[in-house]
Amino acid sequence: MINLTVIKLRDIFKYFFKIIIIIVGIILVIKILGINNTYISNLVSKKDMDTFISYLEKEIPGMENSENKEKDINPISIPISMEYLEIENVEEVAIQENGNENVEENVEQSSSENNNEQIEEQEVQTDVATEVIETGVVDSFTDEYNGVKIKNGTDIGLTRQMLEPNIEVDKSNIVIFHTHTCESYTPTETFFYEQTGNFRTTDLNYTVARVGDELENNLKSYGYNVIHDKTYHDYPAYSGSYGRSLETVKNILSTTSADIVIDLHRDAIGGDGSYAPTVKIGDEYAAQLMFVIGTNGGGLAHDNWNDNLKFAVKVQEKANEMYPGLFKTIMLRNSRYNQHLSKAATIIEVGATGNTMEQCLVSMKYLAKVIDSL
Repeated sequence: MINLTVIKLRDIFKYFFKIIIIIVGIILVIKILGINNTYISNLVSKKDMDTFISYLEKEIPGMENSENKEKDINPISIPISMEYLEIENVEEVAIQENGNENVEENVEQSSSENNNEQIEEQEVQTDVATEVIETGVVDSFTDEYNGVKIKNGTDIGLTRQMLEPNIEVDKSNIVIFHTHTCESYTPTETFFYEQTGNFRTTDLNYTVARVGDELENNLKSYGYNVIHDKTYHDYPAYSGSYGRSLETVKNILSTTSADIVIDLHRDAIGGDGSYAPTVKIGDEYAAQLMFVIGTNGGGLAHDNWNDNLKFAVKVQEKANEMYPGLFKTIMLRNSRYNQHLSKAATIIEVGATGNTMEQCLVSMKYLAKVIDSL
């Protein structure tokens, strides 16, 4: 049996007319009493409003905006301490094994195949005095090989054979990318920018991507083919940066064979900009560099870690010969940092928050010279 309710057209008009009268009455009362929006809003507390909105989100499908969850963490305003935690305890176990997020990319790749611009070789001095500027930070280490210092943060016992830099690499193709593309430095008059976070910005003219440009150009001046990828891996979401940069590098290596793969960073130490590791080379001031080498200590397969370490020792041994103090102690960590993709894959930290862009650009000139001299 079906019950049917019959609504007459006359009744609809009657109800509609009553609603209009009520609305007009409310408006008149508001005008007469002089009640304004501020007064009305004050009648409802923020707590009550939040409770009401929460109720609506639960009761009305689609009311909840999932984008708000993404915005809970602004990747550009991440504290330096949190940024360093990802270097120490990367999420790559979950991210790399379970897949990666799709993000909008801002890719600027360049290589000698696609760039006909001729870059003249810069005159870089080699017979110059160097002096490390005192920062007050102790550069401790656990192992040493021919003057190259290593701070071993793993349970792996290093032997002299494991540190011996008896590794040959093909330098014809060199890959540069940035897992934390938005890392920036202390602003100067020449390189002044509006920070959108704690030493972070999406303007690639003032981040480690600009430092990568300088390394790219200097390496090209020596005749190397350089693929420099400037995809945002830490924006709009910071979490999962290593998972996204993993896909970027895998895509590059699927079309271009390369032994040397450099993930260029800025050291996360010094959230207040007070730490600026610097070395004076001749009359120039350069930001100090630091290798961070990953291992399989975190449980992920990483057959290349010892070769990566040997390559870092080889570069630093040559740098100590040419420009003593250009590099700080090598950091050996449990996380693999995507370095399993190549036999000479590394993280190179260029300076810290207290360094300037000018100092970092100078460093790239000397780093390129060292690589060319291997």
